[in-house]
Amino acid sequence: MDIKQIAKELYHAEKNSIKIEKLSVTYPEITVDQAYRIQLAAVEEKLADGQIVVGKKIGLSNFEMQKALGISEPDYGHILSDNMADQDNPLRMSEMVQPMMEAELAFVLDKDIQGPGVTAAQVMAATKGIIPAFEVVDSRFSDIRVALQDTIADNASCGRVILGSTLVPINDLDLRTIGLVLEKNGRIIDTAASATVLGSPAASVAWLANKIAAYGVGLKAGEIIMSGSFTNIVKIEEGDVFEASFGGVGKVKASFVK
Repeated sequence: MDIKQIAKELYHAEKNSIKIEKLSVTYPEITVDQAYRIQLAAVEEKLADGQIVVGKKIGLSNFEMQKALGISEPDYGHILSDNMADQDNPLRMSEMVQPMMEAELAFVLDKDIQGPGVTAAQVMAATKGIIPAFEVVDSRFSDIRVALQDTIADNASCGRVILGSTLVPINDLDLRTIGLVLEKNGRIIDTAASATVLGSPAASVAWLANKIAAYGVGLKAGEIIMSGSFTNIVKIEEGDVFEASFGGVGKVKASFVK
């Protein structure tokens, strides 16, 4: 298995909005460790292309999503500058492969966090504030029913990240009980509480810090950390408008055109 070549193929698929065969089909023996090394090699390709790392994202942190996929832990990916989008400008479906929506909280750090042994309390102490956010997940594989190794290699299916306009300090918030109302085209389609994200989004970020330590990676001051979706993913179609309202935190919106 040529990790660098596979990374190049995945990056090519992402840049050109095309689908490729799942790695778990082409390479049935692929391991989780190999998948993370493919992801890191793809990040190096993106950095060489002039992108910069602006943060990290946690995927599959919702208990129901884990159950549906038959896995027992989340995964993570890198947020690059090209992944960032503006809530005031519509996103183009043609620039993605098969986008789906997640509503979550973004942590903005003002201190470095380095695992192992990081706790949720340490994450909270290192956090400048949280922002309401959407992540558009976007698998580059021909079949969206992927193995854990597939989504890890594909940068945890990171497509676009859309941030709201409010940064809220967490001192007076109970990070387990933040409510979400998710709307699509003016209709409520789901509600949830932050405890669905590994019990607390701060615990999710702590999991991330400890997981990436094995690869010599840490969380850096100033980075945006997407802590994981409150709900299951929602399919996106041309013309859709989404709004997520997080109790005590604020709102974020996103719209989509061809």
